[in-house]
Amino acid sequence: MDSDTFLTRDTLLVIVLLVVGIGGSGLARGLLHEQGYDTLGSAVFVLGYGTMVLLLWWGWVRPLDITGPSGR
Repeated sequence: MDSDTFLTRDTLLVIVLLVVGIGGSGLARGLLHEQGYDTLGSAVFVLGYGTMVLLLWWGWVRPLDITGPSGR
């Protein structure tokens, strides 16, 4: 497999979304928890994770033409 075909712009964008959506929001949640803002930390995590899921759906899943068999 050629490295140019594996690391496309879309692949890098998915990686960044996953790292920021899961890792970034998880780190922010942990830091807020240590400062005594546990509820705010949980809200930040849910918002970050949910936004990541929404962006992945909007950018890669929604445009797919998913249909069943058309033959009878």
